[in-house]
Amino acid sequence: MPVPFLGRLHLIEYVALVGSFLLVGLEALIRVLTLALPPFLVNLFYRASRRLFDKFSPPAQHRAENRKKSISTAVRDAADFVELCKLWGYEAEEHIVQTKDGFLLGLHRLQWRRGEEGQSVNNGPTSIKKRIAYLHHGLLMNSEVWVSMTDEQRCLPFELVERGFDVWFGNNRGNKYSKKSIHCSPNSLAFWDFSIDEFAFHDIPDTIEYILDTTQQQSLSYIGFSQGTAQAFATLAIHPKLNRKVNVFIALAPAMAPAGLSNGVVDSLVKASPQVLFLLFGRRSILGSATMWETLLYPPLFSRFIDMSLAFLFNWQTRNISAAQKLAAYPHLYSYTSTKSVVHWFQIIRNKSFQMFDDDVHQPMSVGTAKKFSKVAKYPTRNIRTPVVLVYGGSDSLVDIKAMLKELPPQTVATEIPHYEHLDFLWARDVDKQVFQHVFDALDSFTDAEHTKEEYNRYFTVREESLVGSGLMAARAYRGSESESSTTAGGNDEGVSDPQQLRHRARERRASAQHEMRAVRMRTPEPIDEDACLSHQEKIRPGTAQSLEGAVESGDHPTPTKLKGTGVRRGSAGSVIGRDSMRDGRGINIGTSKSAGIVVTRNRADAALSSPERDKVTSRRGDVVGRSGG
Repeated sequence: MPVPFLGRLHLIEYVALVGSFLLVGLEALIRVLTLALPPFLVNLFYRASRRLFDKFSPPAQHRAENRKKSISTAVRDAADFVELCKLWGYEAEEHIVQTKDGFLLGLHRLQWRRGEEGQSVNNGPTSIKKRIAYLHHGLLMNSEVWVSMTDEQRCLPFELVERGFDVWFGNNRGNKYSKKSIHCSPNSLAFWDFSIDEFAFHDIPDTIEYILDTTQQQSLSYIGFSQGTAQAFATLAIHPKLNRKVNVFIALAPAMAPAGLSNGVVDSLVKASPQVLFLLFGRRSILGSATMWETLLYPPLFSRFIDMSLAFLFNWQTRNISAAQKLAAYPHLYSYTSTKSVVHWFQIIRNKSFQMFDDDVHQPMSVGTAKKFSKVAKYPTRNIRTPVVLVYGGSDSLVDIKAMLKELPPQTVATEIPHYEHLDFLWARDVDKQVFQHVFDALDSFTDAEHTKEEYNRYFTVREESLVGSGLMAARAYRGSESESSTTAGGNDEGVSDPQQLRHRARERRASAQHEMRAVRMRTPEPIDEDACLSHQEKIRPGTAQSLEGAVESGDHPTPTKLKGTGVRRGSAGSVIGRDSMRDGRGINIGTSKSAGIVVTRNRADAALSSPERDKVTSRRGDVVGRSGG
């Protein structure tokens, strides 16, 4: 039983609670006053914040703002998903799916390349047949985050469309496109009574069923970002039959059981009783006033405010995202969700377990062993049979890759982009070079939901080619895009404005590291029975992984000519990985961004290979490394 009064909260949580109430009260007062203000006063505040920003920001920031002002403004001011796609010449469709519990979810679809508009796609025997790619957003977001780009070539959905995919976008209940139910109004408490459990039991599976029924396809490929990956982990874990309808699950910036928040006070609040969080934010939509601040603040100042918030909560510096991209995308960053879904994450962080929502919350200080007599069900993620490909950032404070791999099936493959943070997987200036090839390799290898040995063999082969290409090839020439832009909306303009300077710096670093090269660090699995890995009926027993590190010793840096015949993918981002850089978990500095230095972690990734096939792959690895070093 709880200790009277003292057992309700820890002392530091009482302090945080009082401070939070004061801040919430102040925000509520400002919001009421703002709603009562006439439009001319709102515009006055906007102009005042603009003058304040212009007065205190450095000249370099003004150059960064004006460099791509037109496209950034167009993206920022776009009203919805369809309008964002029209900016780049793509025509989007809108769909509505009704979940089994009565929520109406908005879906978006990009099925046509430019010039294909009006043609029948995946609609009967005479229509054009295309493979399905399904993309799902993260926490407090909607589908717009995928297409809020200032460069077409950095937009993953557009690249998928041009590669011949029928691309679909999901939206969680409660957000901008899914704020309706046949049973209750958004003004009611019942509407917002949902957590990750409802996403997993209804939203994701019902959306997938709708897409497959509409397109008359047997399976699709799932690409998730942040919470969109957590929802897929949970969904595939509790719906065994759904694994036969998903070709491959690609998790960008995957989220399962974050270690916690960077700020100590906020982190202690995370570990408090959920009732405290409901008192702070209510039981409906959380952070509903975010749109108010966007209206009042001058866009560069709003971007600076978002940067400061991300640094305060997660210690993200957002240096890999250009100022122009922030101005365009940050206004599309926030969308509505329930307080309960955020509380669910707080429970996961506090208990260090990817579990279902705990309705029977225990007090932090209690006498007795309540946990001994009750246990919240964990999502059985080891039961997932769909191939899982993780691509995560080495500088992402929300990813604990070791803990994640322990909870995932043995065929999981993980690749690290050392210098990437969470949002970089959406908007980084070099996301097309650092991330896209990993996505394409998985999509091209796993083409149906059979999950055969041949698919795994094909994936491991092309993946090694991409990794060798990104790790050993010479740094590629400058390709324009946003590499010139400054790194933060309010910081110094550290970008390289001269393409020749950028190219020269890359060559200098390559020359200094030519005598000691490390291509890839891998955690190679112990062999297990292939039938146990691929069977949908038998349980896979986890084993102990061993670590192997391979180094390439070369007196002369390998050129593309020397690598000819080793399967190097010339479309991959090229850079040189020095031994010291790999030890520090860093890539190579190229201008303001870092190179495609990649650290690979495989959680018994060869589980699907038989012994002879595994020997062939091992031999091929040695042959590639040997020829590269010679």
